[in-house]
Amino acid sequence: MSILKKLFGGGGEAGKPADKPARTLDYKGFTIAATPYKEAGQFQTCGIVSKEFAGEVKQHRFIRADRFADQASAADHSILKGQQLVDQMGEAMFRQGNS
Repeated sequence: MSILKKLFGGGGEAGKPADKPARTLDYKGFTIAATPYKEAGQFQTCGIVSKEFAGEVKQHRFIRADRFADQASAADHSILKGQQLVDQMGEAMFRQGNS
């Protein structure tokens, strides 16, 4: 990869969620992982809500239209959206057709 790509942000794949969460939060028995990704020069709101059931971890990935200039702001918003999902849907988000 050229040094110019590294300097100007051309090193990552656009539209691909991060391999490692930018931030995580344990919330009401769920784990929320913020995984914003770069899209069109901004960071897209994206995350994973997970919970363990009888030794099996279930996950629900979400992506929202909100975009931010920096990863930290997108991660904060992703955590907020994950909390809203937990508050509104709870364990129902893991039922067939929702995950």
